[in-house]
Amino acid sequence: MRSDRLSVGPAARYVSEMNSTTTTTGPLRAHPLALPNILTYGRIVAVPIVVGCLFWQNILGGGLWLRWAAFVVFIAAAISDFLDGYFARMWSQQSSLGRMLDPIADKLLVASCLLMFAAGGMIRGWSLFAAIVILCREILVSGLREYLAELRVSVPVTRLAKWKTTLQLIAVGFLIAGEAGDALIPGVSVVGIALLWLSALLTLYTGWDYLQAGLRHLTKESA
Repeated sequence: MRSDRLSVGPAARYVSEMNSTTTTTGPLRAHPLALPNILTYGRIVAVPIVVGCLFWQNILGGGLWLRWAAFVVFIAAAISDFLDGYFARMWSQQSSLGRMLDPIADKLLVASCLLMFAAGGMIRGWSLFAAIVILCREILVSGLREYLAELRVSVPVTRLAKWKTTLQLIAVGFLIAGEAGDALIPGVSVVGIALLWLSALLTLYTGWDYLQAGLRHLTKESA
């Protein structure tokens, strides 16, 4: 049994550990208006604000100040991604609600920005495949989580997946600055595209890791 656990990736080990933990301790509870949850709500609220600024600037021909407005809101949302987990651990306010909403807020923020980049021509040609990889992976993992939830199997976020999200947020931040950033420091957009490809590669790796964990349980279910 031990050798079997060592042969799978970190996501599979997390699944086994979380599955045994949830059966003994039950779901975590915290007030819906606890500060970590409020920070997560704020990240969700930031999505239409960032999208609105990018749409106004790219599609409606607004000024470059809209990019800086979107950038500031996005950075605040990205920082809240770190703070909500930090405060939840520090004050023991981790909850099932926060655990569910945190990755959803991240995916909404990244996915909506990638769609706006494609619509506004900020990413084009081969760079579109990096965005497609990221979006497809998130849909795949979300579907996998939903299926395993029916089997009462939890798939928590691994440390490597957290790094993947961090790299995605950094790449999106550079791309939001875009031409406004290029006016101050030439090459900001190029750095953003390079980071987008790096995050896409890391996204593929973590997606495969989660898929292995899911297939492990699917095989057991069908056996």
